[in-house]
Amino acid sequence: MSQTSTSGAIPGQRAALNELPDHKTPVPPHLTKAVIRNFRLLRETELSFTDDVTLCVGRNNTGKTSLAKLFKLFLAKKDSVIRLEDFSAECYAEFLDAHRLYMTGEKEQANGRIPKVTLTLHIAYDANCGQYGPLSSFIVDLDPDCSEVVIRFTYALRDSALDAFLGDLVNSEDTALLEQLARRISSHFGLSVTAVDPIDDTNVRKVELADVKKLLRVDFLDAQRGLDDEDREAAQPIGAIFENLFTSAKGGKRVEWLEDLAKRIDKMLTKTSSSLDVSLQEIRTQVAPALTAFGYPGLGNQEFVTAARLDSRRLLRNFARIHYPGAAGVRFPESYSGLGTRNLVMMLLKLFTYYREHTAQPNELGIHLVFLEEPEAHLHPQMQEVFIQQLLQFPTLFPRLDSQMRANGPQSVGMTDTIGSDNENGSPWNAQFVVTTHSAHVANRTRFSNIRYFRKEEEPADPGGEPRLARTVIKDLSQVSGDQKFLLKYLTLTRADLYFADKAILVEGASERIFVPAAEEKLTAQNLETALSHQYVTLMEVGGAYAHKFYPLLRILGIPTLIITDLDPMKESGSDSRKCTVSEGGHTSNQSIQKWFKERGETKEGGETKVAKLLSRAEADAPVAANLCLAYQVPEQPGGPCGRTFEDAFVLANPALFGLSTRRAMTTNASLEKRAHNKVDGKGSKVDFALKYVLGEYQWEVPKYIKRGLEWLMKQDGTTTKTDDE
Repeated sequence: MSQTSTSGAIPGQRAALNELPDHKTPVPPHLTKAVIRNFRLLRETELSFTDDVTLCVGRNNTGKTSLAKLFKLFLAKKDSVIRLEDFSAECYAEFLDAHRLYMTGEKEQANGRIPKVTLTLHIAYDANCGQYGPLSSFIVDLDPDCSEVVIRFTYALRDSALDAFLGDLVNSEDTALLEQLARRISSHFGLSVTAVDPIDDTNVRKVELADVKKLLRVDFLDAQRGLDDEDREAAQPIGAIFENLFTSAKGGKRVEWLEDLAKRIDKMLTKTSSSLDVSLQEIRTQVAPALTAFGYPGLGNQEFVTAARLDSRRLLRNFARIHYPGAAGVRFPESYSGLGTRNLVMMLLKLFTYYREHTAQPNELGIHLVFLEEPEAHLHPQMQEVFIQQLLQFPTLFPRLDSQMRANGPQSVGMTDTIGSDNENGSPWNAQFVVTTHSAHVANRTRFSNIRYFRKEEEPADPGGEPRLARTVIKDLSQVSGDQKFLLKYLTLTRADLYFADKAILVEGASERIFVPAAEEKLTAQNLETALSHQYVTLMEVGGAYAHKFYPLLRILGIPTLIITDLDPMKESGSDSRKCTVSEGGHTSNQSIQKWFKERGETKEGGETKVAKLLSRAEADAPVAANLCLAYQVPEQPGGPCGRTFEDAFVLANPALFGLSTRRAMTTNASLEKRAHNKVDGKGSKVDFALKYVLGEYQWEVPKYIKRGLEWLMKQDGTTTKTDDE
C-alpha cells in the first residue's frame, strides 16, 4: 500500500490524538538508528545512536568520515550528487550486470539491478504526547501504540531514465563502460524521500526534503585550526560565527537584549554611513575636475554621487578579529595563542552558534544532530578528556546561558555560576552528538555503551592478486558480553588504544611488557618482510587473572591479538594447592587459560585444566581461535624441561647465559626446572631482571612460546579482520 498524500494530518486512529489537550510537556523525539546501503565502505551498515553522544572509533579508512559525508549530502547540501566512486565497490558489477540485461532486451530486470544508495533513519517519539509538530508528515502507520517513524532517503535512477542511462553506450571493456556510466549518473540519478511504515515497509508516502529539515537539523563541525587567520584577506571564521549569532538574534525571540543590541548596531551603522556620505562627497568634489577632463560625465551631463552602505553582517564577517591582552597595552593577534586554545574556543563558539540557530526556529519538537570531527586536534590529553565530558552537559548548559541572558541582560555570565544557577533553566536543547575520534583519551572518558567501533572486514588478497572487496561493520560496544564494568575501568585507567590498533599484544606483567618489544625487534631483524613496525601494534599489561575479560571485546574488534600468559601449574597437597614445576603435572591456576579451553569445550565447566593436556595442545603450534592466539610456556625442545613463568622460561631458553648445565648425568626435567627457577628466584625484581637483559650487552634467545606467538602475529594481515563467527 502506498500513500501519495503530502498532508500533515495523521491518518486513521491517530487523527484524534492531535486534538488532545496539552496536559504535559512533550518528550522530544530522538534518532535511534541509521541504516546505510551502498555508500563507499558502508555497503550494508547499521548505526545505533545514543540519546546524547555517540562516539565513533576505529582505525583509519573504516568509514567514519563517509558516515558524516552521507548525512551532509542528503541533509545539508542543496543538490545531492553522488559519483560512481561513492557507490560501494560491489555495485560496479551490478552496474555492468544491468547493462548486459539491458542489451539483451530485459529492461525490467536491468532497471531492478541498477544500484541505489539509501539512508534510512529511525526516530522514536512519545506516542501519547498529543503534540507531533514536524513529525506529523512522517507518521503513516495506523497503530496507535507505534512510537517510531522511519524516513528513507534514496539516491537512484529517475523514473523513465533507463534508456538515457544505459542506451547508446559504446561496447567495450568493463572499465570503459563504467567510465561512461560515471559521466551519466549526475544527469539521470536523483534523490527522493519517503516516510515508511515501521510495521509494513510497503506502506510508504512521498515527503518533501523541506519537511525533513523541519524535523531534523544537521550541523557539521569539521577539524579547525583557529578562530581567524591574519594571513587571509577573505571572510574570517570567527567573523562568520559572529555574523550567524547576530543574524539569529535579529530573527529570534528568545533573548531580548540581543535583539536590542542588534537594533542598536544597525542604528549606529546608519549614523556612521551618513557621516561617511559627507566625507565621500568631499572626495568626489576633489576628483570631479579630473574626471571631467577625461570627458566624463558626457551623457546628458549627469553627475554621480557617492554613498556609504555598511551592512552589519558583512562588517562582522570581514572585520571581526580576536585579540589577547599583552604587555603595556599591546594586544596580541589570535595567531599568537596556542593551537589547542584556538581550536577549543572555535568549537565552543561554533556549538553555541548551532544551538542558537536551531532554537531560533519555531519547531520545538525538532531533532538537532551535530557531527564533530576529531575534536582532539591540537588539544593536550587532559583537555581532550574534559571536552568530551563537558559535551554531555551542553544540551542543558546552553539553555541555561540563554535563560541567564533573558533574566540579567548583557552582564558577564560565568559557566561555573550558570551551572549552579537557581534561575529558570529553559527548554533543553534536543541535541544528539556524533563524534569521530582517533584519540584514546577521548575514548577513555566516554561511557562504554556510547562507543561504536567501525571495523573494516575483508578477506586477505592472494599473493600478487588484486585487493579483495572490503566493507565496514559498525559494532555497538554496549553489546559486549562479560564484565563491562571491569573493561571500562581498565581502559579508563590505562588507555583505549585497542580501538585504533592494527594488532594487539596482551601480556602477563611488567617484565613481559619490557621484554616483548625487544623480542619483536630481534625477530624483525631476522625477517624484515614481516616486521610489526609497519603497523600500529598496541601492547597492554593485563595480568593472567584478567586477560580473559577482554575476550568478548577482542572478538568484536576483530583485530589479530596475541595473548602471552603463564602456565602457573599448581598441585594438590592435602586440602591445599601449592605451586609446582611443570614436570610435576597438576593443573593451571591461570584463569585466562582456563577460560580459553572451557569456552571451546576442551575443559568441562567446573573441571580443572591439566598441564599435561595444555602441553599436548600446544606441542605443534600455539592455540589459535579466529583473531586470537594464546601463548603460554612450552619446552624449548620436545620432551624437555618447561618453565612455569616468563623468567623460568627465559633461563631455560638461554642456559649458557645463566651457567645452567643440561648435560649432567641423571639430570631430569624436574631438576632442571627447579634449578632454572632458583637462578632468578629472590635475585631482584622481575622488572630489574627484564631490564638487565634487554638493555645489557647480552646475546640471548627468545623463549619458544613468545617466539611462536610473535611469528603468528607477524603473519597476520592487520588491514583485514575476521568476522565473529569465524
